Amino acid sequence: MTIQSDPDGVSAVLPQRILVAFDGSPYAEYAFEVALSLAALARARLGMVSVATLPEPPSSVETRATIESATEHYEEAYERLRRHAETRGLTLETRVLVGHPAEQIIRLAADTHVDLIVVGHRGRSRISQWVFGSVSKRIVNHAPCSVLVARRP
Repeated sequence: MTIQSDPDGVSAVLPQRILVAFDGSPYAEYAFEVALSLAALARARLGMVSVATLPEPPSSVETRATIESATEHYEEAYERLRRHAETRGLTLETRVLVGHPAEQIIRLAADTHVDLIVVGHRGRSRISQWVFGSVSKRIVNHAPCSVLVARRP
């Protein structure tokens, strides 16, 4: 985070590295719009991560196949979102990881020194979050940085 002042002397703490979690849901699309707006205002770097899950215990072949399949799955959306980011003067960095979504997002944020994680209020599966707890809740509780949970209006 950096502190920036405008000509009137008003200071603001702005993130320099923003990471948005993306699972393809409408909630994730909205989180992206929020993150994109913040990144444009702060002139911040914008990254996006999607996380594919694996059966337990995974083999290295299953892991590679899952990454390839998930990357192919998300690439169409990523390309559309990259073009949208470019209209705001930003470059969107994307990646697909494998594992537990909250754990992978938190690890990536720590490893890349992210200032802010933006995540949708809900993801693809409403039933599993009641049973296991939501990904957004786990990120809020364990992230090494600030977290913005975007609620779709």
